[in-house]
Amino acid sequence: MTTQGMPSIDPRPSGLTIGTYETYREAQRAVDYLSDEKFPVEHTTIVGNNLRQVEKITGRLTWGRALTAGLASGAWFGLFVGVLLGLFTNGNWLAALLTGVVLGAFFGLVFGGLSYSQSAGRRDFTSRTAVVATTYDVLCDFKFAEEARNHLAKLALKGEVNPRVPEQPIQQPVQQQMQRPTD
Repeated sequence: MTTQGMPSIDPRPSGLTIGTYETYREAQRAVDYLSDEKFPVEHTTIVGNNLRQVEKITGRLTWGRALTAGLASGAWFGLFVGVLLGLFTNGNWLAALLTGVVLGAFFGLVFGGLSYSQSAGRRDFTSRTAVVATTYDVLCDFKFAEEARNHLAKLALKGEVNPRVPEQPIQQPVQQQMQRPTD
């Protein structure tokens, strides 16, 4: 127990690998299937392997796009503030709403322009960033691993997921292992 009364959670994964999948969706489906089969899923973990940060470029960033994005995000925030003000006012709630949207759009436009001007042309593009894994392992505590593998074998036979076959080391024939060089 920690000092605050909460149990500490070790973030390092442990257990036996009961399945390896190409996509997170397949790994998630495997754990969902275990849950459907009344398996104690609290003993499983999904681990992403070989993590990579991928940045997908979505377009050029220009003054027009920077100002438009600032205006739009400011207007949305202003709408939120205007709704809150409208709820707690005795007067015209529509006026509070419109004031919030107009002021939010104005300040969003200003801050969008300021942030674009501060970049000084060093990053003139927009993008989306994601962390992706090449494979996903489903791990299970040792005492439940055999039961979990049996369930996942049934799921694989149904064709709902396509688990990767673990790479086996090439074993030499027993005769070669037993032969020793003579002096």
